[in-house]
Amino acid sequence: MTWDCIIVGGGAAGLSAALVLGRARLKTLVIDAGGQSNLPAHGIGGLLGNDGTSPRDFYAKGREELTKYPSVEFRPGTVTTAEPGFILDGERARTVLLATGMDYRFADVPGLKERWGDSVFHCPFCHGWEHRDEPLGVLGGEPMRARLLKAWSDDVTYYGETDETLPGITIEPRTIRAVRDGGIVFEDGDAKPCGGLLVPVTLHQRTDIAHQLGAAIAEPGMLAKDPIQVDAMAHTSVQGLYAAGDVTGDMPSMPIAIAAGLRTAASIVHDRL
Repeated sequence: MTWDCIIVGGGAAGLSAALVLGRARLKTLVIDAGGQSNLPAHGIGGLLGNDGTSPRDFYAKGREELTKYPSVEFRPGTVTTAEPGFILDGERARTVLLATGMDYRFADVPGLKERWGDSVFHCPFCHGWEHRDEPLGVLGGEPMRARLLKAWSDDVTYYGETDETLPGITIEPRTIRAVRDGGIVFEDGDAKPCGGLLVPVTLHQRTDIAHQLGAAIAEPGMLAKDPIQVDAMAHTSVQGLYAAGDVTGDMPSMPIAIAAGLRTAASIVHDRL
């Protein structure tokens, strides 16, 4: 059997694309390794119709919707080998869509990983409301992001050294030893209240499938260090290979990923004409 499209990744972009392809009656296989970056979050912030929905429930609902379309099949698993001609772990396809998401990497400070997606986050639009009016902080990186947090709290601290003037924002240059519930602990043992901490992240490819298939990698962006190069219609440098969502260097956002999946699926359907 030859699939019309194999989608690698069952996150927001991948499921969105599969829905559109299913409605267009294309034989579509979605292979998903799980581990979406927002799974630790209690809820999705700012997604119309799903504001506050847990990511796990959102993805489960998306997979359930796909069962209505007989041309779409969902399989849990990890793709390890991808050969030219679009043979992925023995499955052959006419087109492939890479929607694997990215690995989010941030500072190795004790306590950050355990609180990721809750009181530690990279997107204030996703998590700021849940920490409104609490003491908020920015852990290094671009100082201007501290000004952005003023939309949610009047008590904002920038943790790092900077020569920039940040009106109404406390600048704290001391090194952070650990992050705990409700606060920051410094190397000197002193502590400071902090209800929400914005941390800079870098995004990195999770797999080498794009490399195996020969896709070009774009220059590093503001967040993504090795995004897959795509044009406006999600074409990669390899004919028949598409990419959507975080893997392309798009802003990490559920609504943006959903839109990217739809746009890419429409491109796949159009290219068959």
